[in-house]
Amino acid sequence: MVALILVAGIGVQLLARRFRVPSVVFYLGLGLLLGPEVLGLVTVETFGDGLETVVGLSVAIIVFDGAFALRFERIREASRTSLRLVTIGAVVTFLGVAVAVRVLEGAAWEIALVVGALLVATGPTVITPILEVVRVREHVATALETEGIINDVTAAIAAVVIFETMLLDDLGISQTAIAFVERAGVGVFAGLLATGLIYFLLEHELRPEEGPQTARFLVFSAAIGSFALAEAVAAEAGIAAAATAGIALGNLDLPHRETIEEFARDATLIVLAFVFVSLAALIDLGAIRQLGVGGILLVVVVMFVLRPVVAWVATVGVERFNRSERLFLAAVGPRGIIPASVATLFAIELATAGNQTASQTLLGTVFIVIGATDVLEAGLARQIGERLGVTPMRTIIVGGGRVGLALATRLEQRGEFVVLIEDDEKQKRKAREEGFTVYDGDGTEVDVLREAGIEEAKIAVAATRDDNVNLLICQMARTKFDVEKVYARVNDPQNMDAFEALSVTAVDSPMATAFAIDNEIERPELANWMYDPGDGHDIQEIEMTADAFAGRAIRDLNEEIPGGCLIAEIGQGEDSHVPDPDEVLKLGDHITFLGDAAAVKKAVRRFHPHD
Repeated sequence: MVALILVAGIGVQLLARRFRVPSVVFYLGLGLLLGPEVLGLVTVETFGDGLETVVGLSVAIIVFDGAFALRFERIREASRTSLRLVTIGAVVTFLGVAVAVRVLEGAAWEIALVVGALLVATGPTVITPILEVVRVREHVATALETEGIINDVTAAIAAVVIFETMLLDDLGISQTAIAFVERAGVGVFAGLLATGLIYFLLEHELRPEEGPQTARFLVFSAAIGSFALAEAVAAEAGIAAAATAGIALGNLDLPHRETIEEFARDATLIVLAFVFVSLAALIDLGAIRQLGVGGILLVVVVMFVLRPVVAWVATVGVERFNRSERLFLAAVGPRGIIPASVATLFAIELATAGNQTASQTLLGTVFIVIGATDVLEAGLARQIGERLGVTPMRTIIVGGGRVGLALATRLEQRGEFVVLIEDDEKQKRKAREEGFTVYDGDGTEVDVLREAGIEEAKIAVAATRDDNVNLLICQMARTKFDVEKVYARVNDPQNMDAFEALSVTAVDSPMATAFAIDNEIERPELANWMYDPGDGHDIQEIEMTADAFAGRAIRDLNEEIPGGCLIAEIGQGEDSHVPDPDEVLKLGDHITFLGDAAAVKKAVRRFHPHD
């Protein structure tokens, strides 16, 4: 049965990638198929008492992998939003769900609070598959990942503490709070202890000939070791330990980091397949049906009331999040493994104690929310992202030196989603400090380009100091990946013909410098507009795609052109000209707007609403 689940789970991963649907949806379907409701191959008795141990270790590996990728520079991308999601957002969700369960289902307050604590968790088990198929800007991805990892930890600990102190022992709120702090402290201490030990071994005991394999195993042992140490002291403190070890080790300068990350991702895929399919098979549809209308209304409250409120609280006043990204955050908050596994264990314990009603209410409530949010929010995440426009076409820049970084800065200021590819440590660090997404590797390698997302890019730029390298990058972008627009920095003017033969837009670096100096001498004000968009002004050329404006004269569109902005030019190349007020616009016209940055941005959105 274990072999069947593993093989089927890995097959599900391949299907999910093929159809670009988050794998969690296929996992749920496979689990239901194997479970007691259909084939009956997997039941609660299949794994016996070993289920808790296997699920716990698997979750520890998954949480560690997600935390290991959370570098502090990434967290700073969405620090305010992330902090609000794991504090105010968690409290709003906890109290909101608890009240809804009490009112809509008539459950006891103790059960309502346990459910509220469990459903705070989103988690890397569901967020990671979504972000694999929905490409969003770094600050959005970081906010979702941080929320998932931290809330997984707090939800697991809070649920266990509430269950034990309030439901089983009836010790009251003060003892519950103390128990929560104690378990969190145990987890953090165990995680830091494991981090210190593993880092010491890597720095002082790792021999050069032992290399990547030993580094992989040592770091991987931090996840398992810290989890086991903390669990030996307090139940569910292991999740906090794994998360702490992951974040701590992930932000240290470790040898063989790339191979460690690859190993952790592969291990995560294996255990994710097993744990999700196993738990999905334990879903009790009978318990869900017993909830009736109250269960449906609870799902509505969680998805359409509480999650939008949390998203609004987390992003209000944060300028980096645009309206579409706020709506995406509000629409995507699926629940994952933590509530499913812990709820199953609680339900078994309640049923064993003779409290069958509470067991069914707990299990049914948690699983109806998991099922609904995973199918609707995770399953439709790509369509939601595309509809809201949060999946911007990437601009890939190979070369993170002065030219590449300056270009990335200008494009980011215009709202482009820029990804840099660089293998120089100093340049990578500088680019990341300035907030850019940087992929480590050689830009002439196919796998590096693919990992950076060149298959989804609309623009590729080769901006290194080596013309031969730039030419090879352009060849791959044009012929292998069929990128729409390819640009290159040409350092030696004698190489221009080679680039133009590939239909690449080549920029002669010495000549570009001469033009820039000439503009500063002869037309300094225009040069200021062109070269310094940070002063609040901008020039942008777009293709007219607004159906409503086609066939109308410019004078008739005065109200549609924002104040502080004007149409400076229409057309391209020899056909470009300054328009008169009676010129009629048509779809496909290339329009150049000049004016205040905010007004130009608004005009671009109005006249170019479709990619």
